[in-house]
Order: sequence, then C-alpha cells, then structure tokens
Amino acid sequence: MSSSTQDLIPQLHLGNTFGALFIGVTFAAILFGLSNIQVFFYFQTHKGTGISFPKLAVAWLWILDALHLFLIVHCIYYYLVAHYADISALTEIVWSFKLQIVIDVIIVYGVHLLYFHRIWIVGKGRSRVLPIAVGVIVTLGSGVAIALIWAVYQCHVFSDLVKIEWATFMALGTITFVDFVIASSLCYLLATSRTGFSSTDSIITKLMAYIINTGCLTSMCSLSAMITCAVMPHNFIFLGVEFLVAKLYVNSFLALLNARNYMQPATETNHSSEVLMRHGVYRPELNVMASQDNEFQGSRKNMFKHPSDDVIHLSRNAMPHQPIEVTVEMNSFSSV
Repeated sequence: MSSSTQDLIPQLHLGNTFGALFIGVTFAAILFGLSNIQVFFYFQTHKGTGISFPKLAVAWLWILDALHLFLIVHCIYYYLVAHYADISALTEIVWSFKLQIVIDVIIVYGVHLLYFHRIWIVGKGRSRVLPIAVGVIVTLGSGVAIALIWAVYQCHVFSDLVKIEWATFMALGTITFVDFVIASSLCYLLATSRTGFSSTDSIITKLMAYIINTGCLTSMCSLSAMITCAVMPHNFIFLGVEFLVAKLYVNSFLALLNARNYMQPATETNHSSEVLMRHGVYRPELNVMASQDNEFQGSRKNMFKHPSDDVIHLSRNAMPHQPIEVTVEMNSFSSV
C-alpha cells in the first residue's frame, strides 16, 4: 500500500462520506417512486389523446430520471459492495459518478426549457420581451452547466473536487437564479391574466402559489447543496443533497402538468353557458352564474388557455326582435 493511500486512511470517515451518499440515494429512490406515480397519473388522464409534445416530454424526463437513479445506485454499489474496504478504490471517482452529473444537468436544464416553452405559450398575443429575456437567461445558464461538466471530468480522485468548488457554486447559483426568473415570469403572466370572475381568479391564485412553492423547493435544495459544499467541502454531504436536485425538478414539473386535474372538483357539469340578448343589448343579470361557471370550467382545463381557442357558435331566431341565444363552448386542449 502506497504512502499516499495510507495518509488517506485516517481522514476517511464513511459516515459523512459514503454514508451521506447512501442516504442521498435512498431519498432519491423515494422521489423516483413519486415521479412514477405522477407519470402514471398523467398518462391515465390523457388516454386517447394521441402522441403529443407533452407526452413525449414526460416520457423523456422519466427515462432520464430512471437513468440518473441507475447511475447513482451503481456508484454506491461500486464503493460499498464491489470495493468494500478497498481504500484505493474509495478515493477514486468512478465513471458513473461523473456521468450522473451529466444526466443531472440535462434534466435540470431540460425542465428549464420546458418551463420557458410554457412562458412562450402563455405570453402569446403579448409583448415577447419577457419570454425572450427568459430564453436568453436559460441559454446562458446552460453554458455554466457545460463548464461544470468539463471541470468534473478533469477530476480523478475525490480530493480534486475541492479544487473545482468554483464550478459547483456557479452551477448551483445559476440554476437557483433561473428558478427565480421562471417562477417570477409565470406569476406575472398569470397575475395579468385575471378575468374578473371570482372562480377563475381563485384558480389563478392557487396556481401562482403552487408555482412559488415548487420553485422555492428546488431552489432550497440547490442552495442547501451550495451551503454544505462551502461549509463542509471535505465530506460528501453536499453530493448527497445534489442527488436530490434532479428528482425534485422532475417531480415539480410533472406535478404542474397534473395540477389542473388535482384541482378539478368531484363533479363536473358538461354544459355550455347561454347568454341571452334582447334587441342587441347585453343583459348580464339574466345568466351571470352560468357565465361564471363556464369560465371556471374553461380555466381549470388549462392554465395557459389562449382566447383564440374559444369556439363560438351563434344561433339566431328567424323572427325579428326576438331574443338571440348565444352558446359559448370552451374547448380545452392538453397542457403544453
């Protein structure tokens, strides 16, 4: 045994190194189970809609999530089973550890791109300044991620990770900032989409609170990894926290896709609101409740529904000066 290896033996504490990684993998497996439930729920509620971009995105995220879990499990198996008590192997970085960081980056910035796509859709018909600004920020953030991947692949032993703390701080800080930008943009667009109907505005408020909570969850995990790396750079606690980042991003995005189904009431009325007009003068007092109910039904189907998707069918009585019946049907489409 070389003298350099012997020097590492008293410094190696399995509890806060590979023990921390083992705990991180355990919680990552639990979060992967939650993402499985959400993927199953999503496909169950979208049966018969054919192949669409949201379905492909969900399937792709699930594949990457499963691959990430496989890599971190292999990493733990390599150190704690295949090379148990092999000090020289425990100090080296296995290939699966490096590759899981690549998959982690792809998941995080893939979710950021999907959120950007939602911002672009909900901003349709408005100024494109905000969506373009968000797109530029997300793109620049991917450059920081590439720098992190390059730095990790320059490391051969775990002690080298201390030398690339700058890349870790930049990557975690950047994704936290991007989370803040995305959550703020979505909340702004939703807040400016209020219709004046109490039921619809209530749904928008709930969605805004949900976006803020999920954004805070992922940001807190990233900040926790960054803080533990700064405070305890010589153990692996920050790596155990980092294992959870990708899982939280997948779950937060899937939960947002399923949010409209979570908020559906137990019973659903399938009827069109009828607005009566006499002599060309709108009289809201005749059917205000029906209009509000229809607005609620259309809004909860899709938080990003665009007004151009409303199909209006007019049926006019042949007799002059008779009431004109207007039937408004809100056609929903799958979440983008």
